[in-house]
Amino acid sequence: MSEIRIFKTKNGVEEIILQEAKLERQIQNLVENNMEKFFGVRFIKSEWAIDDGRMDSIGLDENNCPVIFEYKKSQNDNVINQGLFYLDWLVEHKEAFQMLVREKFGDDTCDSVDFSAPSVFCIAGDFSNYDVHAVKQIGRNIKLVKYRIHDDDIVLFEQLNAPKAAAVISQNNDGGSNSTSKYVQKTHLEKLESAPEKIRMLYREVCDYIESLDDDLSVNQLKYYVAYRKVQNVFCIEVYNSYIAIRTKLDPKKNDIIEGFTRDMTHTGHYGTGDFEIQLKNESQLEAVKDLLRKAIDEQN
Repeated sequence: MSEIRIFKTKNGVEEIILQEAKLERQIQNLVENNMEKFFGVRFIKSEWAIDDGRMDSIGLDENNCPVIFEYKKSQNDNVINQGLFYLDWLVEHKEAFQMLVREKFGDDTCDSVDFSAPSVFCIAGDFSNYDVHAVKQIGRNIKLVKYRIHDDDIVLFEQLNAPKAAAVISQNNDGGSNSTSKYVQKTHLEKLESAPEKIRMLYREVCDYIESLDDDLSVNQLKYYVAYRKVQNVFCIEVYNSYIAIRTKLDPKKNDIIEGFTRDMTHTGHYGTGDFEIQLKNESQLEAVKDLLRKAIDEQN
C-alpha cells in the first residue's frame, strides 16, 4: 500500500519517521487504553479466551454492537481469516458476550446489545492490495486499519476500506432485546419494504447522496435503523410510512428547529445517536435536507 509521510515544518523541515511496533502487545495496549478516542468503541476485555482461540480485544460500539480487535505485527499474518472466524463464533455465542457486557456495564447495556452488525478491526503494520480486495469480496463488517507509531507520542491509523455489510441474521439471534415482548416491532428492512413507494424513493435518494459525501463512510445495517459512520456515527436513519427520520450530531441549540421538519431529540428516546432529527417527507425538502447533511458531515471532519 502507499506510504504516508509526515514532516515537521517549524524551524526547518524534518521528517517524522513512522514505524511498526516492536512487539504486537505494544499496539494492543495502546488501542485498549484509548479505544473510545481512537475508534469510538468502549473497551470490555483483553485476551478473551474461547473454545477455539483467544480474541485480542473486545468492545462495544456506539450502536451497542460487538467489536473484535485483532492485531498483527507482520503483514504476512493471516489476521483476516482469524477475525472472520471470531466474528462467526461471536454471533453463534451471543450469551457469552452478553455476560461480559453485563459484568462491565450493567443490565441496561446488556439488554440493548445489537448483534445485527458486529464488526472486526484488523490492525496491522500493513495490508496488501489482495487483502483489501478479499475483504470486499467477503462482504462482512471487517475493517482493515494500518498503523504507524513514532517515539510513543505519535500514532497514525489509516482505515483502508469502508465496508458495506448487510445485517447478520441467525436463528438464535434477534439482534435486540425485544424477543420476549408480545409486541413484535418491525425491523428497518421490514419497514422499508412496507413503506409507500414515495418514501422508498426518498430513502434511496438520501442514502446515495450521503455515500457521495465521503468515501470513508461505512454503512452499518442495524436491526431498527441504518448508521453511516466514520470513527463514530454521522447519520442514523429510520423509515416511517410518512417520513424518513435522519438523526445527526448537529447541536439542536445552534441550528433552527422548524416544526414539522427538524426536531430536538435531546430529551426524547430514540434509536441511534444524534439529537438533531431531520424529517424528510417529500421531494420538495430534498435540497434543504442535503444542506443539513453537508453541514453535519463537515462538522465531523
